[in-house]
Amino acid sequence: MGSRTAKAKNESKDEKNESKDEKNESKNGSKDGSKDGSKRQHDGGSGAAEPRVVEEGHAKALEMMRRCVTEHGFVASPTKRDNYRRIWGRDGAIIGLAALLSGADDLIEACRQTLTTLVKHQGPHGEIPSNVDTTTGRVSYGGTTGRVDAGLWFAICCVEYWRRTGDDDFLHDMVEPLEHLRWLLGAWEFNTRGLLFVPPTGDWADEYVQSGYVLYDQLLYLQAQRGIAAVHREIHGDEDHALEERVARLRHLLRANYWFPHEHEPPDDVYHRVLYEKGHDAAGHRRGVYWMPYFSPLGYGTRFDGLANALVSLFGVSDEAQDASVDAFVADELEVDDVALLPAFHPVITPRDEYWEGLQMSFSYTFKNEPYEYHNGGLWPLVSACYAASRACRGELDLARRYRDGIHRANRRERDGERWSFSEFLNGRSHEPGGTYPMGWSAASAVIADAYVDGERLFE
Repeated sequence: MGSRTAKAKNESKDEKNESKDEKNESKNGSKDGSKDGSKRQHDGGSGAAEPRVVEEGHAKALEMMRRCVTEHGFVASPTKRDNYRRIWGRDGAIIGLAALLSGADDLIEACRQTLTTLVKHQGPHGEIPSNVDTTTGRVSYGGTTGRVDAGLWFAICCVEYWRRTGDDDFLHDMVEPLEHLRWLLGAWEFNTRGLLFVPPTGDWADEYVQSGYVLYDQLLYLQAQRGIAAVHREIHGDEDHALEERVARLRHLLRANYWFPHEHEPPDDVYHRVLYEKGHDAAGHRRGVYWMPYFSPLGYGTRFDGLANALVSLFGVSDEAQDASVDAFVADELEVDDVALLPAFHPVITPRDEYWEGLQMSFSYTFKNEPYEYHNGGLWPLVSACYAASRACRGELDLARRYRDGIHRANRRERDGERWSFSEFLNGRSHEPGGTYPMGWSAASAVIADAYVDGERLFE
């Protein structure tokens, strides 16, 4: 793994992390994936799952992540269905982040191998693969279009891996590929005005109807550039002032263009004044409630994007008042008694909706976005993990546990006689598991939420 392991680096940290090694001893397996059977700590909290569900859920999640390990890194799923048994840029990086939080040496090594495999197949312009089939050697940079977020998650995971392990050899190997990727991302701004332009199907919501200046991707872009700036400081001993200014400006752009306050005066950093004013009018009762998901030359989208509204807090873009508004919307409009998971998008697009025809045309093989399914109102462990992490960062541990427990319960749902199915999502109405299973990032979601409840952090 390089010069230092995660555990060695953690042992050198201050009093905050003195209990971390003991906690990791209960979570980690040996290199061959065995576990010592010790139990996790629990604080309870309102609506908390039974301790045994959380304990078993965490152990099953680590076991599931280990099923995704190959000599080349993490596959998206051990299933043979479709193309999931490949090294994916997005899925591999997200599972890798969970591996870093787990403290398990074998999973951290798999994270390193995942990033190494992806960078070996970096495209001629800096593209990070959407996926790599290591059996056939086939490399995909996207289907009908490229996947913008694959490279963004890759960059974020590279930096977090280095921060957690102190693996300087890995860092030096990644400097040139990260700079190559950074150049490509700058080109994807097209008009050099600070925001990435994302084509339809260009990110994780690859069969949903949003494109243009998508908030989710801009948040990843912000965090990726922050990480690359940190790498520059480490390698060169000083700041890349132009990059630091870009990072600061991007944060201002996000705050100015994706949150509509009740007053109508456009902000100083408005991206396009006419678009902003029309979007502000169209947002109506959504103004000052949650972050808008995207805008494009055709106008603003106004549906609630669960992942973007979680990441905007987790990455420190929102302020306390904005977080409180989003939280109130979630509590009033999205929470139900028997499940604590957030939808990918809300409200659901139905056949009566003006976007239905476009949604029906947006799929690769078969149509998945029936109402309350997949991105169209499906409830996702991944989205909920980011939201749980954001609540934990704000010290709201009872609510963080509520969503953490919801993830464990969702992962435990039975399919085809398999109790811990780790399904992709739950149906937003029936709460039955749906999509592909078992999914590595559903297991990773549980590990991420557990870690944040326990006081672990990324992105600091």
